[in-house]
Amino acid sequence: MPTVSVKRDLLFHALGRTYSDEEFDELCFEFGLELDEITSEKDIISREQGDTKAEGASDVILYKIDVPANRYDLLCLEGLVRGLQVFKEKMEAPRYRRVSPTSGEPQRLVITEETAAVRPHAVAAVLRNITFTQERYDSFIELQEKLHQNVCRKRTLVAIGTHDLDTISGPFTYTAKPPDDIRFTPLNQAQEYTATELMNLYKTDSHLRHYLHIIEDKPVYPVIYDSNGIVLSMPPIINGDHSKISLNTKNVFIECTATDLTKAKIVLDMMVTMFCEYCEEPFTKETLSGDFINRKVGISESTERIAQLLTKMCLRSEVMSDGEQIEVEIPPTRSDVIHACDIMEDAAMAYGFNNIIRTTPRTYTVANQLPLNKLTELLRQDLAAAGFTEALTFALCSQEDIADKLLKNISDTRACHIANPKTAEFQVARTTLLPGLLKTLAANRKMPLPLRLFEISDVVLKDETKDVGAKNNRRLCAVYYNKSPGFEVIHGLMDRVMQLLEVKPGRDEGYHIQADTVTYGAGPASFPTLSLYSSFFPGRCAEIFAHGKSIGRLGVLHPDVISRFELTMPCSALDIDIEPFL
Repeated sequence: MPTVSVKRDLLFHALGRTYSDEEFDELCFEFGLELDEITSEKDIISREQGDTKAEGASDVILYKIDVPANRYDLLCLEGLVRGLQVFKEKMEAPRYRRVSPTSGEPQRLVITEETAAVRPHAVAAVLRNITFTQERYDSFIELQEKLHQNVCRKRTLVAIGTHDLDTISGPFTYTAKPPDDIRFTPLNQAQEYTATELMNLYKTDSHLRHYLHIIEDKPVYPVIYDSNGIVLSMPPIINGDHSKISLNTKNVFIECTATDLTKAKIVLDMMVTMFCEYCEEPFTKETLSGDFINRKVGISESTERIAQLLTKMCLRSEVMSDGEQIEVEIPPTRSDVIHACDIMEDAAMAYGFNNIIRTTPRTYTVANQLPLNKLTELLRQDLAAAGFTEALTFALCSQEDIADKLLKNISDTRACHIANPKTAEFQVARTTLLPGLLKTLAANRKMPLPLRLFEISDVVLKDETKDVGAKNNRRLCAVYYNKSPGFEVIHGLMDRVMQLLEVKPGRDEGYHIQADTVTYGAGPASFPTLSLYSSFFPGRCAEIFAHGKSIGRLGVLHPDVISRFELTMPCSALDIDIEPFL
């Protein structure tokens, strides 16, 4: 959930009254928010950087409020105050409308076909006759940043540009050009740069360097010009310095370039409606019955009362002529309302969840644990009783963990790859639990020997027969790490597991192990023979069969595997599939 920081005194001034911390916490709860923390700028800096750095910082009390991720209209002080005032029935739900400029000619933003190669969509609006104070200006800038981090997905989906309209002239052109053909003075700089030079300049910028990857590999970069050829912005990186807004700005030109047109419209609506009474998009309306809300929420209220409750949530509502249906206006601030269930949720919130009477459902079901999870829980208890410690490791790992370090080729692992991994540690979904346990051993080498670890969890394997192309497989893996390999320990654990699963020794309906001798040198130059057993020491590994089918393997790990996981002692391992025993 996004967190909005607002100055307490400024918030109370806007609300028209003072609350105690407890009273405001209760108000937030009623409105579906959470007062997360009461702090100050000085406390934050002191906690994060130390008391020395905090000297001279502001002591103004800040409220940090957790806002639902789909309520973009509550990401700034203006929207928060507006929502709370309507909720407390101190003001009516606002109606937004689009107006024409006094000249009669609206501004135009022309989109050229070149933008299709990099960032195809753009929408724009103008805020006229704005009076900025320092607090409003700061809130305006902060709202942009909040939207960039949330609905805009760090500018990948949408990038917002704001400009002083009185310093530029329309119509405006949104196009795309090769980076060396774009030249302008960027925001807060004193000289002109080409787009190529700017990309190099901002590679060391702590803020902007995180956005360079969005367009740096593209053959053309997006750019917006006014009618005189002045560059307004090079989205999604930086605005031009010529049109920057200030406290003296009276007319603000807002442009949103995007790869997702729907998100661009939402973002533009938020920017416009939070700071004026105008909106480019008209209202939408939805009709639903009072009975629907009563049944879904579990209350019994009149249609008129339900309409009042919805109006408290900034959803202006009226009872229709038939007395049963409610017509609900969805303002542009409420992009989260896409179904009647969203309206029903707001009605429940306005009614008060604590006021809904608990009732026994008219129908009942008997819950039952998923058989696979039940088996997993039973085995966990007994493996712990056998002296092994449970580990919980990441489901994602690097390609090296499941391939090179285990003396395998990545193409033989049936691994599902992450399309755009953010880190080398999380490139693929694990195909075996063994690397996670070995990395856990490496992180605990200072602990007294022997170390006994186990994990029962899912691995992910490619499977073309499944609709998603992959399947989960529940496996049990255990390792024994000591000065001696301890093959007998891991073998004994396997026998105990089979005893718990009520599988008797035997070749037909029981279980047995079959030794295997690994020969080396037949595989690629950097690998031994890439068989099922390539991770194990030759002559010290075996395949496990149960009910006539192979379910896994056990043995002493190969010294090369041990060293590649930065271990120094011998280690034996057990790895079996437990799904056949359901």
